[in-house]
Amino acid sequence: MLRIYDSAVRKLRNFVPLNPGRVSIYVCGPTVQSAPHIGHLRSALVYDLWRRWLTHRGYAVTLVRNVTDVDDKVLDLATETEPWWARAYRVETEFARSYAALGVLPPTHEPRTSGHIPQALTLIERLLRRGHAYVASDGSGDVYFDVSSWRAYGKLTRQTPGAVADPDKGPGGAKIDPRDFALWKGAKPSDPESARWRSPWGTGRPGWHIQCSAMSQHYLGRAFDIHGGGLDLRFPHHENELAQSTAAGDEFAKYWIHNGLVTIDGQKMAKSLNNSLYADELLRRVGPATLRYYLLSAHYRSALDYQEKDLTHTEAAVTRIATFQHRARTRLANTASDAPTPPIAFAAALDDDLNVPAALAVLHDHVRAGNIALDNGDAAAVMSAYESVLAMTEVLGAEPGGFTTAPRADVQSSTISTLVEVLLANRSHARDAGDFSTADRIRNELASAGIAIQDHTSGTTWTQA
Repeated sequence: MLRIYDSAVRKLRNFVPLNPGRVSIYVCGPTVQSAPHIGHLRSALVYDLWRRWLTHRGYAVTLVRNVTDVDDKVLDLATETEPWWARAYRVETEFARSYAALGVLPPTHEPRTSGHIPQALTLIERLLRRGHAYVASDGSGDVYFDVSSWRAYGKLTRQTPGAVADPDKGPGGAKIDPRDFALWKGAKPSDPESARWRSPWGTGRPGWHIQCSAMSQHYLGRAFDIHGGGLDLRFPHHENELAQSTAAGDEFAKYWIHNGLVTIDGQKMAKSLNNSLYADELLRRVGPATLRYYLLSAHYRSALDYQEKDLTHTEAAVTRIATFQHRARTRLANTASDAPTPPIAFAAALDDDLNVPAALAVLHDHVRAGNIALDNGDAAAVMSAYESVLAMTEVLGAEPGGFTTAPRADVQSSTISTLVEVLLANRSHARDAGDFSTADRIRNELASAGIAIQDHTSGTTWTQA
């Protein structure tokens, strides 16, 4: 039985989907104000792995990950030469490029706020009719959720009503209660015309929280299986989503999942500390296989403290896997089955609230066993270990065939890998023919290019010198 730690009840629960054989997931995606950083990458990878594992378990998964393109921060950063919508689109493509580089599968749906204004208006009108929202009396056109009207407010984060208040107080103190939050923001004089939409209360735009409730309901219905996002979104964002959706009469999410945050050398990422690690920079310094492995290696609910030295250990771990797979393929001549199955212990680890550290331990146990089998010339044991490792790396989202390349970007090109393999094949033929001068020449040419080769009884492997 697959178990999920439900943040709402703070305990592990057996996962039973609303509809047999199908799983619906809504994940809060990025606010596209600036370039993606390491925290964005980790969150995307966590839900990518959840989606992959649920799919492997036989479920048809619908994953919705939104894009918040209508937001105060996005509008504030707009310029005359780059309007808000152009900036939002540019940053969105940066996110998409980084996700693709790490092997994050595209979501089933990726809605933007700007394309779902009617859905937000419909939900706000439902809340007004049910007595859980009000129009500000100051003529601003703002609409607020009435927290005092919903006794279950605070249920997700287990806070008492008196302990919570949304930081957005509204222009002129338009809120009746400081805990109330904006459902609709009336247009300000500084707002561009292109960021104003008509509503019964005047032109404006939807508040942040209502956007996700509207989009999740539109794509997944009034009840769906899993709502995910970063731990920093639990309050006020997810608390407010839950309150407004259930107050409107929706069942909303059955399970809540929150991934831990990323710190840098023990400190929270902040512009004031100038310690943010951006995706493009990381991908230039670290190969995608290594970065994906690193960001998934800690349990998804735990905090991940980035330290440069940890990447060295990660790179070594990925190299061990890649080297074994290369040695095994050489020995087996690619005779492994097309659909290998992960070991029971690996599956049990991922069934236990996606326990990746335990799953990786199983993976490396099989790599060690496979290397011993290679050294002993035990072809059957090599095949068994190789197929298990291949199945596990595919579940974890490695490139097709597993970790097939060395992790550093300058050795990672598939073209270079192909050329090296061709040269090694030529060297092997030369040795078989007794042409050792040609074999030595190829070895020397590879060495001069920074490629070191190692001969084993089971074949030849290569690594970066």
